[in-house]
Formats: sequence, C-alpha cells, structure tokens
Amino acid sequence: MKLTSDSLATHLGERLLPAYLVSGDEPLLAAEAADAVRTRARGAGFTQREVHFIERAADWDEVRASAANLSLFAARRVMEIRLASGRPGTAGNAALIALLEARDPDTLFLILTPRLDRDAQGADWVRSVEAHGAWVQIWPVDSHRLVAWLKGRCRRLKLEASEEALELLAARTEGNLLAAHQELTQLALLAPDGRVTPDTVLAGVADSARFDVFGLGEAVLKGEAARALRVLAGLRAEGTEPTLVLWALSRALRDVWSARGGDRPPASQQRHRAALEQALRRASRLPFAALALRAARVDRMIKGRVAGDAWDQLALLAADICGQPPASRLRRARAM
Repeated sequence: MKLTSDSLATHLGERLLPAYLVSGDEPLLAAEAADAVRTRARGAGFTQREVHFIERAADWDEVRASAANLSLFAARRVMEIRLASGRPGTAGNAALIALLEARDPDTLFLILTPRLDRDAQGADWVRSVEAHGAWVQIWPVDSHRLVAWLKGRCRRLKLEASEEALELLAARTEGNLLAAHQELTQLALLAPDGRVTPDTVLAGVADSARFDVFGLGEAVLKGEAARALRVLAGLRAEGTEPTLVLWALSRALRDVWSARGGDRPPASQQRHRAALEQALRRASRLPFAALALRAARVDRMIKGRVAGDAWDQLALLAADICGQPPASRLRRARAM
C-alpha cells in the first residue's frame, strides 16, 4: 500500500498495519508522519520502542537478534529502523524481508529513509513493505503549493491569515517547512485574536526594519527615488532579509496595478491611499510586464537560482517603480 503525508491520518484512523516505511527529504513532514505512526501504535498497545541506526552491514545482526529476543511477558513494541540511505545492501535487503515475513503480531516495524530513487523503489524489501504494510512517500512542497500548505497549517493552529500575509510568509520561508512551522507557531502567540496580517508577520522582525520596509513601499509609490534608495541602503546595512524588501516592492507594484482597475485601499489606510494616488499619475508610463519580470529575476537571485547581486537589482527595481529614467536610476543604484 502506498500513502502520502496527507492520506496517512485518514488511514491511521481506520487501521494499523504491521509495518510502515516513511521516505523523503522533507524533515518536518517525515518527522510528523513517523510521530503519527508512533502515536497510533501506542494507542494500540505497542508501548515499547526500540531504535536501530543502520550504519554498516554488521548492524543488521543486532536488528535480527533484537527481533528474535521477545519474551513471553514482554510488552508489544515498535521497532524503528533508521537507514542512512535508501540502499540497505544485500544484508539489509535480506534482513528486512525476513523480519516483515515473520509477521510477529507483537512487533510493528517503522522504517525511516531519505528519498528513494527509482532503482531503490524497485528493491525487494520495498515491495515487501508494500505487501505487508504501507509506504508513506514524503514529497517536498514546491513554491506553487506553499501558500496552500501554509493555509492548511493556519487552520490547524486556528489562525485566520490574509492572502497577503501568507504570500509574505511563503517568501520568507520557501524551501524550509520547519522554519515556516516555527513562524506560524510564533504568530499564534503574536496574534491572540487569531488574525494574521502582513503587519503581524513583520512584527517578528526588528522594529526598525519593519518600519523601513513599509517606508520603502511608501517612497516608491510617491516616486521619491532618492529616499527609497536611502531606505534600501539602510535595510541592507542592517542585514534585513532581501525577501522582505522584494515583498515590499512587489506589493507596491501590485497595488498600483490594482488601483488602475479601480481597486483602492480602504479609507482607514489614508496614508497609503495618498501615496498610491501619486503613483497613479505616472502609472501609464510604468512597464508593468518588465517590472514583474525583474521582480521574478530578483526572487531567483535571492534563492541562488540565478547569478547576480540581488540588492543591486532591488535598487534598480525601486528606481524603475519610481519612474526614474535609465541613466538616472543607474547612477543612483551605483551610489548605494
């Protein structure tokens, strides 16, 4: 049987199999899947736990001996086998098959491995796990699914997060689900009413950085290039995450685009509305498609997928949104 991290909870609510293989390179999801199996097993009377770390072929002799050493009055147990890779070798392959085919009703096997490649997936021991138990494949959450994943996590924590807050969280934590989980846990403390906004997310950043990130957005909306680049230089000197800076610039660009279609911020955001009105006066001259492409390129630079200096590109993006001519924006960016 094959399962995913999403289908595991439903499965465990219905039954408990004699063996589970959890494979994948996403530490948070793999740990949660293993915890779910342990909790369900404990509830079914498997109160003892043995952990075996397999580092060499000789370790399998210890596993076999331990599996055979169960007295009449011993407690039911979970035998946890942690593999350094998805290739346990000839000895490991034989040992795992023998353990699974023994069908000891007082032992539940939990096997943990990194991601299994195509060849490893076809190994006899993996097929034996599928025949006698379940294989839980842990897949990474890519950037396109991260906001939806964060939304699901918010529901678990009884948090109500705005789309903008989720996008900011995704930008700050993409590629690290453990960091995302920690951010959400912190937000649960910062938002006692359960509502999470971009302000709530930025509350976890130093106060000066939080102020300047919003100040940067306001400066580019007003077209104040000199001020925007001064703020940008300050943020860089303070060690502010470039993802926050890109979020502020992207938000400003998105707000101008939306305002062109008649979507304005609420009256309560009077200061933001005033800055946006100034941006609308030059909106017809802004190359929105080119700016969006530049923002996407900066995002790839920050993630190390494209060579280049992300901060230099952020300066050019800020100057572009301010409506600076090419020669002027280049001089200002070099002055940073």
